[in-house]
Amino acid sequence: MTRPDTYVGVDKDLQGGMTSIGKVVRDAWVFELIPESETCEGWNRGRIEVLLDQVNDEWDKYGCLVSKLPADLRARHERIHGEAIAKSKLAGWTGEDETVDED
Repeated sequence: MTRPDTYVGVDKDLQGGMTSIGKVVRDAWVFELIPESETCEGWNRGRIEVLLDQVNDEWDKYGCLVSKLPADLRARHERIHGEAIAKSKLAGWTGEDETVDED
């Protein structure tokens, strides 16, 4: 099976958008690198990688910890990711795939 050339968009992604790319998109919303209305639908791999680098640069400023985010960013993070988790659970996502390698 071949990978698609472009991203389907966080709103159409597998597991209600709880994929690695979906998380990057939501973090980009948190850091206001892209507007929350941008789903990244149609973006190619290179453009997603540029966004990933930008998101990583932002996280590096805070030691990659939500607890070190300023209050406004922490609140935005909790809202954006909280809404995504709730929506994904309704779509059948359980989070179990996240911990498979932790045995």
